[in-house]
Amino acid sequence: MTTSSAPGKIILFGEHAVVYGRPALAVPVTQVQATATVSENSRGGIRVEAPNINLSSDLSRLAPDHPLAAVINSVFSALSISSPSDCTVYIQSTIPVAAGLWSGAAVSVAVIRALSEFLGQPLPNERVSTLAYEAEKFHHGTPSGIDNTVITYARPVYFIKSKPIEIFSVGKPFTLVIGDTGIPAPTKESVSDVRRLWETDKTRWGKVFDEIEKIVHEAKKKIESGEWKGIGSLMDQNHALLQELTVSSVELDRLVAAGRRSGALGAKLSGGGRGGNMIALVEKENAPAVAEAFRSAGAKRTIVTQVG
Repeated sequence: MTTSSAPGKIILFGEHAVVYGRPALAVPVTQVQATATVSENSRGGIRVEAPNINLSSDLSRLAPDHPLAAVINSVFSALSISSPSDCTVYIQSTIPVAAGLWSGAAVSVAVIRALSEFLGQPLPNERVSTLAYEAEKFHHGTPSGIDNTVITYARPVYFIKSKPIEIFSVGKPFTLVIGDTGIPAPTKESVSDVRRLWETDKTRWGKVFDEIEKIVHEAKKKIESGEWKGIGSLMDQNHALLQELTVSSVELDRLVAAGRRSGALGAKLSGGGRGGNMIALVEKENAPAVAEAFRSAGAKRTIVTQVG
């Protein structure tokens, strides 16, 4: 039997612009995890058990484009295994689905690691990330690659699409409160809508992406030097630009405003938008008050996490 876990993740800065070659900053959220366990199956064949999504099925009965079937078969293909051993792949996750914490990528990474190890050929991080990226296409259409990268390496990442990953350091730990709207984040739709927006006026929206890029660079400098309080105003600026890109929502804006009123140093949506999560930078001692403000403003769940 082999078991592997992978964390959730949030984007600090740069969502959507990252699809257009600009950088983004993202960090793992270890308070939530996806876990995959692979064990011998005496019944024969390959079973997939995922109680979180009420799935219990033989692999052969799943459609080839089912995300779990795709990721399992990708491991067999990567290892050149045509007749895999009988086994059960059991998946559990505490990561909210479609909330911006990238449960799909975490499940993929956990499955790839556990299954390749079970088969006696554990894959290196780079290969794990590549396979998870291919699986992400089933969830998000044209993903940037940041999700699978952060989750695979479980470290803060400075990411530019199609360029080598850069792990960055955190000068001083800082605290975030994550607020979940409870509304599934339609990432594929929001990415497609931003694409259509960009195609109508590439000059105008390119300038918005450039502004987001400046914010990312400034935030990275402050985080690395330990001046984390300074990233609060940058969060506010980034959120305003995401509103301009039409990817915020009434619910996200309500939580952002509630965070600021309750003493957060800055707040913004995180991820694809139009649902899912937002984040607020807080003084550690003020985290409970901000979390309570989120719940009062309609958040379905909150997570307090320390970065660094």
